[in-house]
This record gives sequence, C-alpha cells and structure tokens, in this order.
Amino acid sequence: MTATLFDFNGVLVDDEHVHLAAFRDVLEPLGITLTEDAYVERYMGFDDRGAFTAMLQDAGHTISSVRVAALVAAKKPAYMARIEEGLRIFPGAADLVRRRAARGKVGIVSGALEHEIRYCLGRMGIAELVAFIVPAEATKACKPDPEGYLLALQELAAHSVPLVERRRAVVVEDSLAGVEAAKKAGLRCAAVAHAYDAASLAAAGADVVAATIADLTDAMLDGEVA
Repeated sequence: MTATLFDFNGVLVDDEHVHLAAFRDVLEPLGITLTEDAYVERYMGFDDRGAFTAMLQDAGHTISSVRVAALVAAKKPAYMARIEEGLRIFPGAADLVRRRAARGKVGIVSGALEHEIRYCLGRMGIAELVAFIVPAEATKACKPDPEGYLLALQELAAHSVPLVERRRAVVVEDSLAGVEAAKKAGLRCAAVAHAYDAASLAAAGADVVAATIADLTDAMLDGEVA
C-alpha cells in the first residue's frame, strides 16, 4: 500500500485563474496591478498569506500581520463567489484519487484554505476518499518550506500507517515550490506539467514528470517506472 499526498490547486482543480481574479479583486482598490505573468512567475505556489506579503512588499506597501490577515479575509468571499461558476476540474483527477484511495491513504497538502478545498472536493465527488487535509491554516510557513508535508506524515501516523509505508508516500505537485517542499520532507514526488514545463520540474527535483494528471500511472507514482 502506498499513501498519496496531493497538492490541490493546479493539480486536481484548475482554479489558478480564479485565484488570480480574486487577488485582483482585493488588490485593485489598493492601486496594485497584478499581471498573469507576475502571478505565475512570482506568486503561484504561495499560500494567501505568503502571496499577499510578497505582493505588498513588491509594490512598496507597508506590511503588517494585521493588514495581511485582512487581505486574506477579504479574498475568501471573492474566491467563493467566482469558483461557483468558474471551477474547472482537470480531466482524470477524480479518477486518479479514486485509484490511489484503493491503494492507500490519500491526503491533501495545499496552500489553499480548508473551506475552499472541501468545497471543491465535494464538487468532484471524492470528499469521502480523502483521509485528511493539511490546509494553509495548519502551517506557519508555505511551500517551499516542507512543514505541510511533515505534518502530513504525522497525519499518516495518526491514521495507523506504518513507518515503512509513510516513507514510501508519494507526492503529486505542479509547482517548483511544491516539488522542493516534497523533496525537503524526504518524499518521492511526481509532478504534472500543468503550469511549469517538464524540464523545470525535473530540475527542481521531481522524480517523475507527466504532461497532465491524466497521464500519471500507478507505476509512475509507485516508482516502478521513471
């Protein structure tokens, strides 16, 4: 049995365009313009807290924990209002979760907020297959820090997954920061080239790279083929 730890945004659901729009909803009243290129190259992979901190800093604005928390809170309804109409699920994502749940525990380790993740899992019809979620609220540091994946290993232990199986857990990521976080946690990482090219993901440390999540096989995830 092999546990599988999925990143969420950009791996299972194609909602980065929704996050970008929600960030813009919050930033535009502050006079901050967020381009798609800047979002992909600089901020994608951060959780909301880390993204807003970096965005304010890059725009030369004053940064405080109170101000960042207020921006994160303002983005919540903006995201939810847009995701109800704009959710796109990657083809093959739900099927892969079902396959992996039949082979071991499935967890989500994401910089997204828990209510966002649970809403989308419900829309995908796979909520009951996910044993646990490590959302942004559970961590002090976002990827590429390995904290989220280290917490996931603790969750696997709490779900009675033996140490030998925990060490064999595989991560599915789409971002360079996510791959780096997985490798820092000592985990095998399969990457999907949904947002970054295969060469960049491999250079970041991914053990195997597939063009899309639909192309990931169990043999690739379990380390049976490169």
